[in-house]
Amino acid sequence: MYELKDYLNAINFTKENLLDTDDLTWEKKYPPFIINKCVSMHYDCIAQANEMNGYHFLDKKIQFHFYINSIRKQKRFGGKWLSQAKLKNLEYVKEYYGYSNEKAKQALNILKDEQIEFIKDSLNKGGRTKWVKKQYNGRQRVC
Repeated sequence: MYELKDYLNAINFTKENLLDTDDLTWEKKYPPFIINKCVSMHYDCIAQANEMNGYHFLDKKIQFHFYINSIRKQKRFGGKWLSQAKLKNLEYVKEYYGYSNEKAKQALNILKDEQIEFIKDSLNKGGRTKWVKKQYNGRQRVC
């Protein structure tokens, strides 16, 4: 109960006024920043999410009602968020190949772990690190 998926289903599909019930916990547990981030992942909701970014100081109930009444009823499945490790690897791939975000995401799906490690090592700018022996395609490399 009071889960993120309940709020998102109410905004996107059921249009149920969860915050207007007698249970005040619905309003207390409503996470406006996370809801805004989730809603902004869909192309048809970007304008509404941007509007709420500008009026972030409004009450939770007003923000929820804005989303319920302005977003069309449609089944929207969650966008994929990248983990912290994948984001770091994305930056390495972008720098190494000179790719945009989209191309780097596609390249990350293709590259193997040892290839990503090789890219990290080749982009190493120096500094203090531990000396570690690494194996790349049969040859040893000291880092």
